[in-house]
Amino acid sequence: MADEDINGDSDEVQQEKSQKKVAKYDSGAADLERVTDYAEEKEISSSSDGFSCALSIIGDRRNKEAAEKKAKEKELLKVSIKKEDVDLIMKEMEINRNLAERTLREHRGNVVDALVTLTN
Repeated sequence: MADEDINGDSDEVQQEKSQKKVAKYDSGAADLERVTDYAEEKEISSSSDGFSCALSIIGDRRNKEAAEKKAKEKELLKVSIKKEDVDLIMKEMEINRNLAERTLREHRGNVVDALVTLTN
């Protein structure tokens, strides 16, 4: 009877009770873990939707910029320039023909403005 506690329980009964308490707390922790896992997965899936949205916005913006660039190139091709002006810019600035033509077209065929821009 010396092994019995004040409550009248033996050591084995006390161990069983403590194991049940630990198991009870462990099951609560497991439930909490499941809830937090669910919340994390939901957060990740919602952020991936935002990521997809951001990517589509970036893609739309790039497409818009590409279309604007293409329209600008078409507009520049409509500008008439003289071969002599292109040769002069190439000779004076020591640049290739494409750059000379583009600069001249951007300045609507004005040789002086093109040369000023190239020197700055």
